[in-house]
Amino acid sequence: MKSICSKILILAFIASSLYSYAWGLTGHRIIAEIAENHLSGKARREIRKIMGQERLAYWANWPDFIKSDTTGVWKQASAWHYVNIEPQADFKTFERNLKAQAGPSLYSQVKTLSAQVKDKNTLEKDRKIALIFLIHIMGDLAQPLHVGRADDLGGNKINVTYFGDKTNLHSVWDGKLVDSQKYSYTEYSALLDIKTKDEVKQIQYGTLEDWLYDSHKIANRIYAQTPDGSKLSYDYQYKFNDTLERQLLYGGLRLAKLLNDLF
Repeated sequence: MKSICSKILILAFIASSLYSYAWGLTGHRIIAEIAENHLSGKARREIRKIMGQERLAYWANWPDFIKSDTTGVWKQASAWHYVNIEPQADFKTFERNLKAQAGPSLYSQVKTLSAQVKDKNTLEKDRKIALIFLIHIMGDLAQPLHVGRADDLGGNKINVTYFGDKTNLHSVWDGKLVDSQKYSYTEYSALLDIKTKDEVKQIQYGTLEDWLYDSHKIANRIYAQTPDGSKLSYDYQYKFNDTLERQLLYGGLRLAKLLNDLF
Protein backbone atom coordinates (compact mmCIF):
# COMPACT_ATOMS: atom_id res chain seq x y z
CA MET A 1 0.00 0.00 0.00
CA LYS A 2 2.80 2.42 0.89
CA SER A 3 4.50 1.70 -2.44
CA ILE A 4 1.32 2.33 -4.41
CA CYS A 5 0.62 5.58 -2.53
CA SER A 6 4.16 6.80 -3.10
CA LYS A 7 3.97 6.22 -6.86
CA ILE A 8 0.62 7.95 -7.11
CA LEU A 9 1.86 10.92 -5.11
CA ILE A 10 4.89 11.32 -7.38
CA LEU A 11 2.67 11.34 -10.45
CA ALA A 12 0.31 13.75 -8.75
CA PHE A 13 2.95 16.31 -7.90
CA ILE A 14 4.22 16.26 -11.49
CA ALA A 15 0.77 16.84 -12.91
CA SER A 16 -0.69 18.99 -10.12
CA SER A 17 -0.39 22.23 -12.08
CA LEU A 18 -2.86 20.87 -14.64
CA TYR A 19 -5.71 20.50 -12.17
CA SER A 20 -8.03 22.78 -10.24
CA TYR A 21 -8.36 21.47 -6.70
CA ALA A 22 -10.94 22.23 -4.06
CA TRP A 23 -9.56 24.98 -1.81
CA GLY A 24 -6.17 24.42 -3.46
CA LEU A 25 -3.23 23.06 -1.50
CA THR A 26 -3.16 25.90 1.01
CA GLY A 27 -6.86 25.93 1.86
CA HIS A 28 -7.10 22.22 2.63
CA ARG A 29 -3.99 22.39 4.78
CA ILE A 30 -5.37 25.35 6.72
CA ILE A 31 -8.54 23.42 7.50
CA ALA A 32 -6.60 20.30 8.49
CA GLU A 33 -4.21 22.29 10.69
CA ILE A 34 -7.07 24.01 12.54
CA ALA A 35 -8.74 20.63 13.03
CA GLU A 36 -5.51 19.18 14.44
CA ASN A 37 -5.41 21.94 17.04
CA HIS A 38 -8.85 20.94 18.33
CA LEU A 39 -8.55 17.16 18.49
CA SER A 40 -9.29 15.49 21.79
CA GLY A 41 -6.49 13.49 23.35
CA LYS A 42 -8.23 10.21 22.53
CA ALA A 43 -8.91 11.19 18.92
CA ARG A 44 -5.29 12.27 18.47
CA ARG A 45 -4.00 8.92 19.79
CA GLU A 46 -6.38 6.85 17.68
CA ILE A 47 -5.63 8.83 14.53
CA ARG A 48 -1.89 8.34 15.07
CA LYS A 49 -2.47 4.57 15.24
CA ILE A 50 -4.18 4.68 11.86
CA MET A 51 -2.22 7.40 10.07
CA GLY A 52 1.23 7.40 11.63
CA GLN A 53 3.04 10.48 12.91
CA GLU A 54 2.27 12.89 10.05
CA ARG A 55 -0.06 15.77 10.84
CA LEU A 56 -3.48 15.90 9.22
CA ALA A 57 -2.26 18.62 6.86
CA TYR A 58 0.21 16.15 5.33
CA TRP A 59 -2.67 14.06 3.98
CA ALA A 60 -5.19 16.82 3.38
CA ASN A 61 -4.70 17.01 -0.40
CA TRP A 62 -4.12 13.34 -1.19
CA PRO A 63 -7.69 12.78 -2.49
CA ASP A 64 -7.05 15.55 -5.05
CA PHE A 65 -3.56 14.31 -5.94
CA ILE A 66 -4.93 10.90 -6.95
CA LYS A 67 -6.98 12.55 -9.69
CA SER A 68 -3.70 12.37 -11.61
CA ASP A 69 -3.81 8.56 -11.54
CA THR A 70 -4.58 7.13 -15.00
CA THR A 71 -5.40 3.56 -13.94
CA GLY A 72 -9.03 4.34 -13.11
CA VAL A 73 -8.68 2.93 -9.59
CA TRP A 74 -10.01 6.12 -8.01
CA LYS A 75 -12.49 7.13 -10.73
CA GLN A 76 -15.50 6.39 -8.52
CA ALA A 77 -14.24 8.86 -5.92
CA SER A 78 -14.64 11.94 -8.13
CA ALA A 79 -18.28 12.37 -7.06
CA TRP A 80 -17.34 12.33 -3.37
CA HIS A 81 -16.00 15.90 -3.43
CA TYR A 82 -19.30 17.74 -3.94
CA VAL A 83 -23.06 17.59 -3.72
CA ASN A 84 -25.13 19.40 -6.35
CA ILE A 85 -28.42 20.94 -5.28
CA GLU A 86 -30.56 23.73 -6.68
CA PRO A 87 -31.46 26.72 -4.45
CA GLN A 88 -33.83 25.62 -1.70
CA ALA A 89 -36.44 27.73 0.05
CA ASP A 90 -35.57 26.75 3.61
CA PHE A 91 -33.67 24.20 5.67
CA LYS A 92 -36.48 21.61 5.78
CA THR A 93 -36.83 21.67 2.00
CA PHE A 94 -33.05 21.51 1.61
CA GLU A 95 -32.75 18.56 3.99
CA ARG A 96 -35.60 16.65 2.34
CA ASN A 97 -34.19 17.09 -1.17
CA LEU A 98 -30.65 16.37 0.01
CA LYS A 99 -31.70 13.04 1.53
CA ALA A 100 -33.71 12.14 -1.57
CA GLN A 101 -30.66 12.28 -3.84
CA ALA A 102 -29.44 9.01 -5.28
CA GLY A 103 -25.86 8.01 -5.94
CA PRO A 104 -22.61 8.86 -4.17
CA SER A 105 -21.90 12.44 -3.20
CA LEU A 106 -20.06 14.43 -0.56
CA TYR A 107 -23.12 14.02 1.67
CA SER A 108 -23.40 10.26 1.35
CA GLN A 109 -19.66 9.68 1.59
CA VAL A 110 -19.13 11.60 4.82
CA LYS A 111 -21.55 9.12 6.38
CA THR A 112 -20.13 6.06 4.63
CA LEU A 113 -16.50 6.91 5.36
CA SER A 114 -17.29 7.81 8.96
CA ALA A 115 -18.84 4.39 9.46
CA GLN A 116 -15.76 2.72 7.96
CA VAL A 117 -13.41 4.65 10.24
CA LYS A 118 -15.53 3.96 13.32
CA ASP A 119 -15.71 0.21 12.58
CA LYS A 120 -12.53 -1.36 13.98
CA ASN A 121 -13.19 -4.43 11.82
CA THR A 122 -12.47 -2.38 8.70
CA LEU A 123 -9.18 -3.45 7.13
CA GLU A 124 -6.30 -1.25 8.29
CA LYS A 125 -5.49 0.07 4.81
CA ASP A 126 -9.16 0.82 4.07
CA ARG A 127 -9.60 2.58 7.39
CA LYS A 128 -6.63 4.81 6.63
CA ILE A 129 -7.91 5.72 3.16
CA ALA A 130 -11.39 6.42 4.58
CA LEU A 131 -9.88 8.75 7.19
CA ILE A 132 -7.77 10.56 4.58
CA PHE A 133 -10.83 11.13 2.41
CA LEU A 134 -12.82 12.38 5.40
CA ILE A 135 -10.14 14.96 6.18
CA HIS A 136 -10.35 16.18 2.61
CA ILE A 137 -14.07 16.15 1.83
CA MET A 138 -14.99 17.80 5.12
CA GLY A 139 -12.80 20.61 3.80
CA ASP A 140 -14.67 20.48 0.50
CA LEU A 141 -17.92 20.83 2.43
CA ALA A 142 -16.80 24.26 3.64
CA GLN A 143 -16.04 25.48 0.09
CA PRO A 144 -19.49 26.88 -0.78
CA LEU A 145 -19.40 25.98 -4.48
CA HIS A 146 -19.00 22.32 -3.57
CA VAL A 147 -22.61 22.63 -2.43
CA GLY A 148 -23.50 24.41 -5.64
CA ARG A 149 -25.53 23.72 -8.75
CA ALA A 150 -25.30 20.94 -11.31
CA ASP A 151 -26.03 23.04 -14.40
CA ASP A 152 -22.84 25.11 -14.02
CA LEU A 153 -20.77 22.38 -12.33
CA GLY A 154 -20.45 24.31 -9.10
CA GLY A 155 -19.36 27.49 -10.84
CA ASN A 156 -16.92 25.86 -13.27
CA LYS A 157 -18.99 27.08 -16.22
CA ILE A 158 -19.30 30.64 -14.93
CA ASN A 159 -16.54 32.52 -16.73
CA VAL A 160 -14.94 35.47 -14.96
CA THR A 161 -11.68 37.36 -14.97
CA TYR A 162 -9.58 37.65 -11.83
CA PHE A 163 -7.19 40.60 -11.96
CA GLY A 164 -7.49 40.42 -15.73
CA ASP A 165 -6.80 36.69 -16.10
CA LYS A 166 -9.50 34.46 -17.59
CA THR A 167 -10.73 31.84 -15.15
CA ASN A 168 -14.01 30.58 -13.67
CA LEU A 169 -15.92 31.19 -10.47
CA HIS A 170 -15.10 27.79 -8.99
CA SER A 171 -11.37 28.30 -9.46
CA VAL A 172 -11.54 31.71 -7.80
CA TRP A 173 -13.01 30.13 -4.68
CA ASP A 174 -10.89 26.98 -4.82
CA GLY A 175 -7.56 28.72 -4.60
CA LYS A 176 -7.18 32.23 -5.96
CA LEU A 177 -8.83 34.03 -3.03
CA VAL A 178 -6.85 32.01 -0.48
CA ASP A 179 -3.52 32.27 -2.27
CA SER A 180 -3.91 36.02 -2.83
CA GLN A 181 -3.49 36.47 0.93
CA LYS A 182 0.14 35.28 0.63
CA TYR A 183 0.15 33.37 3.92
CA SER A 184 1.53 29.88 4.43
CA TYR A 185 -1.03 27.41 5.71
CA THR A 186 0.48 27.48 9.21
CA GLU A 187 0.44 31.28 9.29
CA TYR A 188 -3.15 31.49 8.09
CA SER A 189 -4.43 28.79 10.44
CA ALA A 190 -2.78 30.55 13.40
CA LEU A 191 -4.34 33.87 12.41
CA LEU A 192 -7.83 32.39 12.07
CA ASP A 193 -7.88 29.98 15.01
CA ILE A 194 -8.51 32.50 17.79
CA LYS A 195 -12.07 31.76 18.92
CA THR A 196 -12.98 31.18 22.57
CA LYS A 197 -14.07 27.73 23.76
CA ASP A 198 -17.70 28.85 23.80
CA GLU A 199 -17.44 30.25 20.28
CA VAL A 200 -15.82 27.02 19.04
CA LYS A 201 -18.63 24.99 20.59
CA GLN A 202 -21.23 27.16 18.86
CA ILE A 203 -19.53 26.77 15.47
CA GLN A 204 -19.33 23.00 15.93
CA TYR A 205 -22.99 22.72 16.88
CA GLY A 206 -25.40 21.06 14.47
CA THR A 207 -25.67 18.13 12.11
CA LEU A 208 -23.99 17.33 8.83
CA GLU A 209 -27.13 18.57 7.11
CA ASP A 210 -26.93 21.86 9.02
CA TRP A 211 -23.32 22.36 7.92
CA LEU A 212 -24.14 21.62 4.29
CA TYR A 213 -27.06 24.06 4.39
CA ASP A 214 -24.74 26.69 5.82
CA SER A 215 -22.43 26.34 2.80
CA HIS A 216 -25.40 26.16 0.43
CA LYS A 217 -26.73 29.53 1.59
CA ILE A 218 -23.33 31.11 1.08
CA ALA A 219 -23.10 29.53 -2.38
CA ASN A 220 -26.41 31.17 -3.29
CA ARG A 221 -25.03 34.57 -2.22
CA ILE A 222 -21.86 34.02 -4.27
CA TYR A 223 -23.91 33.10 -7.34
CA ALA A 224 -26.10 36.19 -6.93
CA GLN A 225 -23.12 38.53 -6.67
CA THR A 226 -20.87 36.93 -9.32
CA PRO A 227 -22.71 36.58 -12.66
CA ASP A 228 -21.05 35.19 -15.76
CA GLY A 229 -18.59 37.68 -17.22
CA SER A 230 -17.76 39.37 -13.91
CA LYS A 231 -14.45 41.21 -13.67
CA LEU A 232 -13.05 40.47 -10.22
CA SER A 233 -10.23 42.21 -8.40
CA TYR A 234 -9.63 43.99 -5.10
CA ASP A 235 -13.28 44.90 -4.53
CA TYR A 236 -14.30 41.23 -4.75
CA GLN A 237 -11.59 40.22 -2.30
CA TYR A 238 -12.78 42.92 0.09
CA LYS A 239 -16.43 41.88 -0.28
CA PHE A 240 -15.84 38.19 0.39
CA ASN A 241 -12.72 38.05 2.56
CA ASP A 242 -14.68 37.62 5.79
CA THR A 243 -16.72 34.83 4.18
CA LEU A 244 -13.59 33.11 2.92
CA GLU A 245 -11.92 33.16 6.33
CA ARG A 246 -15.13 32.09 8.07
CA GLN A 247 -15.38 29.03 5.85
CA LEU A 248 -11.76 28.02 6.38
CA LEU A 249 -12.16 28.31 10.16
CA TYR A 250 -15.55 26.60 10.27
CA GLY A 251 -14.26 23.82 8.05
CA GLY A 252 -11.41 23.10 10.44
CA LEU A 253 -13.48 23.25 13.61
CA ARG A 254 -16.24 21.07 12.18
CA LEU A 255 -13.72 18.52 10.91
CA ALA A 256 -12.33 18.36 14.45
CA LYS A 257 -15.84 17.81 15.83
CA LEU A 258 -16.47 14.96 13.40
CA LEU A 259 -13.17 13.26 14.23
CA ASN A 260 -13.60 13.69 17.98
CA ASP A 261 -17.08 12.14 17.76
CA LEU A 262 -15.76 9.18 15.74
CA PHE A 263 -13.16 8.31 18.37
